[in-house]
Amino acid sequence: MSTDSPKATPIPIPSTSTSSKLDAQTFQRLHPRAYLERFLSEGIRPDGRECNTWRDVSLNSGSISTAEGSALVRLGNTTIVCGIKAEIAEPDLDRPEHGFIVPNVDLPAICSPKFKPGPPGEEAQVLSERINSILIQADVVPTASLCIHPEKACWVLYIDITCINYDGNAFDACLLATIAALRATHLPKPTFDEETERVTCSRTEKAPLQVKCTPLSFTFGVFDSKHLLYDPTAFEEPLIETSITVITDEKKQVLSSSQLGLGPRGDSTVLERCMSAAKERRTVLEKVLNET
Repeated sequence: MSTDSPKATPIPIPSTSTSSKLDAQTFQRLHPRAYLERFLSEGIRPDGRECNTWRDVSLNSGSISTAEGSALVRLGNTTIVCGIKAEIAEPDLDRPEHGFIVPNVDLPAICSPKFKPGPPGEEAQVLSERINSILIQADVVPTASLCIHPEKACWVLYIDITCINYDGNAFDACLLATIAALRATHLPKPTFDEETERVTCSRTEKAPLQVKCTPLSFTFGVFDSKHLLYDPTAFEEPLIETSITVITDEKKQVLSSSQLGLGPRGDSTVLERCMSAAKERRTVLEKVLNET
């Protein structure tokens, strides 16, 4: 399923005496801020969108047959795949009737030149922490529902989120992929044997997860204190002074809003505009979620 918004078509940079001496790509590389300013002065962005236009989004659930649940999300050129694997473990002593949810975001070098090979970098770790925080705060999947037998056995959900292609706003795409994968997850019916204290899982009976809440995020960038850019790209992200993320639930209530960056947020109406735009965009994403 994908949105039906018009395709964003890149347009040539407005001609000036300076840029005429350089081809557009060279000018973009050497003077990225001036490059973006030229476009915004014409009311357009380098990828052809207006400031308040979102990129197309598509979603494919169940794309990994070996996982309990999975989803593939494309947000513009940003592509995220999420797979969920389930294992059985013992609950924590201080939470004997609860299971575990362990999200992990991977930004491999193959998805963008900005990422290096090796252990997870800071950006990947921050994304993992933000996803985990939302899952806990919104109680997306109650961990009590993952308990098989108190003090003896519970489910551990490993949520592996991998970026296949990076073109900005990975957080929104990662959260959408996570929610879609959780909604698509089915676990085999477990049976706990009191005598042997072992768990046997059915090969034929499966049940869906209890997904209690479906939070979705919407990110905006503030450039030059006056331009509010919806769904920033990888080119725009390093240039914006501040990014604002609004998270809403299925009732379109704002669960949280956060600001990253030390730059100014713009005028006093910016946050209100972000919240209003997030609620409107939520309708589009819910349609994508429900039709997969």
